[in-house]
Amino acid sequence: MTKNNVSRRGFITNAALGTIGTIGVAALINSCAKNKKLGDAILPPLLDMAPDGKPLRAGLIGCGSRGTGAAKDFLSAGSNLEIVALADMFVDQLNSCRENLKKEKNVNVADDKCFIGFDAYQKVIDCDVDIILLATPPHFRPLHFAASVDAGKHIFMEKPAAVDPVGVRSIMVSSKKAQSKGLTVICGTLYRHQRDYVETYKQVMDGAIGKIVSANVNYNQGQLWFKTRQQGWSDMEWMIRDWVNWSWLSGDHIVEQLIHNIDVMQWFIGKHPVKATGFGARQRRVTGDQYDMFGVDFVFDNDAHLNSMCRQIDGCDNNISDYIVGTEGYTNCHNTIFNFDGTIKWEYQYPKNDKGEIDKTKMISGYIQEHIDFVTCIRLNTPVVESEALAISTLTCIMGRISAYTGKQVTWAEMLGSNLELKPKEYALSDQDLKSFYVPVPGTSAEERE
Repeated sequence: MTKNNVSRRGFITNAALGTIGTIGVAALINSCAKNKKLGDAILPPLLDMAPDGKPLRAGLIGCGSRGTGAAKDFLSAGSNLEIVALADMFVDQLNSCRENLKKEKNVNVADDKCFIGFDAYQKVIDCDVDIILLATPPHFRPLHFAASVDAGKHIFMEKPAAVDPVGVRSIMVSSKKAQSKGLTVICGTLYRHQRDYVETYKQVMDGAIGKIVSANVNYNQGQLWFKTRQQGWSDMEWMIRDWVNWSWLSGDHIVEQLIHNIDVMQWFIGKHPVKATGFGARQRRVTGDQYDMFGVDFVFDNDAHLNSMCRQIDGCDNNISDYIVGTEGYTNCHNTIFNFDGTIKWEYQYPKNDKGEIDKTKMISGYIQEHIDFVTCIRLNTPVVESEALAISTLTCIMGRISAYTGKQVTWAEMLGSNLELKPKEYALSDQDLKSFYVPVPGTSAEERE
């Protein structure tokens, strides 16, 4: 794919063979991870509620269901928290979010603080806000993140960081800038802020399973949502409304969804894989240009293997799980550490009621905990920047996607230096050359695909 268009012929040459800028980006990653395990941000103690303080005003960019959810989670994190500006591509989505915030959180967003269109993000940033919540389709994340950092805003951004290597490098550069400005950036990878995962991680870091030798992750579920094209929608409007099915907007589901599991693995293992060999297929998807399934073997520098599967097809067995195997046991990363005979070595203790039963009302959702941590970092002036860890996990997923799309082994160095950039010819709600958005066929050359 070329820099300015989603090109069929440019797919292999730019995606798998590019090496421009590898040395510089490698140095950037090394500097980000210096003196700590890769992406292991030092977070504040996990509190039940963020400490009180002066009002913090936030603007939401991306008013879909996840953006609306993130806004409500932010408002639930503590006191004196406000949503004062909204941005989205479409007025119906913005209005739905606005009504939801009014109904459930008694939040009124003024008419002159509601913005529509491709440039709406900048109008929110330019408002009198302290915080930006980024929840658009992932394609737009690098641009919106860079603009928010340049404006000196604290940022919560949803996963993944980007959909291509060019976008990942942009996130890495902006992350360094955020660190230099003393900003806090928390990301929606969720489990790094969920108490049972955090306590399990601590056990593994203390040697509970010995030396890590292999891992396995799965995110197999039914079909996600899709949007049937409506009369009057241009090609661009349809794709953006249907974004979860288009690779240039979502990164494909190996990037958009499996990143949760891949991020957990890299958090626990402390480094990224160096190469990947994968496969995938499209069998039942009804819109877009993505695959329905992926299977990828990721290999680390010590020859340890991480086997991964993800699938979005109805009528099949579901399996969402993570397992890491060590020399002295294994863990589900979530709440339990096992001996090799299957007996429990350690188990997370959930809060219980007077009857000894697990009390879910006393459990804080990871979705809210990440915002509690976010606000706590800001109010205690203890900046944390998680975006470099998110960028590295995102690039690992992209490496798996490209291997599956091409049928070739792909290395981390190739991805790090690739000039692959997925983007349309222009950002306008107009018709596009839909033939340029094709379903990849592994094992074929560019000439054979033409």
